[in-house]
Amino acid sequence: MPIRSIKGALKVLVLVAIFFAGVWSQSSGVIDEFIWYLPDVQYLMVQHIWLTAMSGSLAIIVAIPLGVLLSRPSMARVAESLMQVLNVGTTIPTLAVLALSMSFLGIGVLPAVFGLFVATLLPITRNTYAGLKGVNPALMEAAAGIGMSPMQRLFKVELPNALYVIFAGMRTALTINVGTVPLAFLIGAGGLGELIFTGIDLYDPVMMLSGAIPTALLAIVVDALIATIAFLIVPRGVNPGRA
Repeated sequence: MPIRSIKGALKVLVLVAIFFAGVWSQSSGVIDEFIWYLPDVQYLMVQHIWLTAMSGSLAIIVAIPLGVLLSRPSMARVAESLMQVLNVGTTIPTLAVLALSMSFLGIGVLPAVFGLFVATLLPITRNTYAGLKGVNPALMEAAAGIGMSPMQRLFKVELPNALYVIFAGMRTALTINVGTVPLAFLIGAGGLGELIFTGIDLYDPVMMLSGAIPTALLAIVVDALIATIAFLIVPRGVNPGRA
């Protein structure tokens, strides 16, 4: 349920705050070090959010129509085969996808957005396909019986009943996307990975945590945000949180 998810996220934030408050209270100068990195965190977080928004938006724009297309009766013979192609694509490590993207598209934002787009594509496509295929056949028969066209059935019956599953795929995909964006630093795209990987290289835990903690919190916020949007948009009776 979205409300519980938000409460859970807040509890995690509180626990994280308490934990690091305890660490700071026992470590002289640690607070000052975190504050010293704050301008970098603010600057890099903007890059991080932008990479997530661009790659995630592209994945949603492509994945939902693709899932709809694969769910059509005319695609029944090839749908699962094409879905397996996407599955194979996700077995390739994201770092390898970014490296391949860099080989063809160069260094910087473009290969990073493409690689993150590929990594985000499958969960949304799979959930869109599964949600549409899982619509109660009785509803489809009733819609056909009152004279609805295939397009009307799609937009008035299938998609409203599949929205909850589609949003679940979006939550999974975008949360993973946020946690994967730090790898984009390795191909020159910026983001909070700059603090994480530089901190690891320099054996500087404060620098590393200055990138890792905002990344984790951002993932929690994105998950809670998508859950809230789903709670508000998904029709009553389809969304278990509003039943």
